[in-house]
Amino acid sequence: MRGADAGWNPTFAEVVRAFAVGASSQVRQMRGNPDWFLAMFTAPLLTAVFVTIFLAADRGDLTAYGVLAPALICLFQMSLQTAGELISRERENGSLEALLAAPVPFAALLMGRIAAVTAISMVGFAESWLVGWVLTGTPVPIAHPEVFAVTVALTAVAMTGWAGVMSCVFVLARSARTFQNSLSYPFYLLGGVLVPVALLPAWAEVPSRLVFLSWSSDLLRDALTAEPVLDLPLRLAALAVLAGAGYALTAVLLSRTLRRVRATGRLTHA
Repeated sequence: MRGADAGWNPTFAEVVRAFAVGASSQVRQMRGNPDWFLAMFTAPLLTAVFVTIFLAADRGDLTAYGVLAPALICLFQMSLQTAGELISRERENGSLEALLAAPVPFAALLMGRIAAVTAISMVGFAESWLVGWVLTGTPVPIAHPEVFAVTVALTAVAMTGWAGVMSCVFVLARSARTFQNSLSYPFYLLGGVLVPVALLPAWAEVPSRLVFLSWSSDLLRDALTAEPVLDLPLRLAALAVLAGAGYALTAVLLSRTLRRVRATGRLTHA
């Protein structure tokens, strides 16, 4: 068996091929299965709630916040929560053994599948923008489209990396779903999804800056305003470093997770 043997060093071409195969197979699995898209169904509803509240409070200046937050929540839910369960789903289906035995690098296959989910979740941005447009009569302007595009791309990359961490946690921890359910709202808060980190209590700023979402949300909000985006290289670098940390942690955890389930004989049973 070559698939996940520790001594096998796949070539770059094999890694790319495995990533592409993982992405395409994930798209096929999601096709016709609405369960995968629950976050995309709720994004327009959340946008309507937030924008309506701001308009009722005569705070039309905060409409952009009400549009951006549901899009980030959709990205988070689909990437870190839905995609994070991929290994567990294969394990429950009894197909994890076959995937590990396949002559492809398993990590690249997994990340390809997660990347496909993350890419599809980007539709949440379009949904939120359209709902905001309908409710306000004008689309939310993007004053710095290049900053917005780069930040969205980096955020998607970071989401994919940290979703890999969640995949490993789901295998290692029996109570991971409880952890998952309780994880969302603290992350939304520390990530400054709706309320900027600068408005949180001072003690919350340090843990917030360790959450990549806080850099993403601040940059995306700044990209919507006409004022210059301050410290752009530094902030993008911080986001890139935290994204890289997610991939590094995924590599370590995935290696240990697979070694552990093999040693304990729990490859196919929780």
